[in-house]
Amino acid sequence: MNKQKRHEIFSRFRAENPSPKTELAYSSNFELLISVILSAQATDVGVNKATAKLYPVANTPEAIYALGVDGLSQYIKTIGLYNSKAKNVIAACKLLIDEHNSEVPDDRSALEALPGVGRKTANVVLNTAFGHPTMAVDTHIFRVSNRTRIAPGKTVLAVEKALLKFIPEEFLVDAHHWLILHGRYTCIARKPRCGSCIISDLCEYNKKIIDE
Repeated sequence: MNKQKRHEIFSRFRAENPSPKTELAYSSNFELLISVILSAQATDVGVNKATAKLYPVANTPEAIYALGVDGLSQYIKTIGLYNSKAKNVIAACKLLIDEHNSEVPDDRSALEALPGVGRKTANVVLNTAFGHPTMAVDTHIFRVSNRTRIAPGKTVLAVEKALLKFIPEEFLVDAHHWLILHGRYTCIARKPRCGSCIISDLCEYNKKIIDE
């Protein structure tokens, strides 16, 4: 795919959705961090349902740490892998309290040192909370990048690096959200909705389904 096509693709994404946002519900950087940790192998809708009950009760590192693993588990037991996630969240809260003055760090290495936080989670927090031009490659972004040929790659890291290399700089901060939303609602896994896709004429997928 050439530079002009990529620029037009992201121009269209921006025109349709000038200020894209995560679908996770949060009101602070700390709430965002916890929601992203909980969202691994879970839906944003499912996480939001759990945190809608959790955050009014506990939405600071101290308050969630005070719940303990068992107490936190009661709020998030509807989310997959909730036992291990509860342990990670409690441990992460302790580290935030002890080492970061209860603030979410604006630093990749510090974020990745928190239990339950890997590269993808750190990228989401850096991008959404702090405006860094990072690319958190989830299953949606991996699929869209390869299927459209915007930034093909065999691994998550390869796709991340390709996206950062090929996406025009003016679009980088918001590109993560546009690609996730496109993969979640249009370029879906089993049967992409090519007939209602705003970039179908630019996409280089060779098995387009135009029957809508």
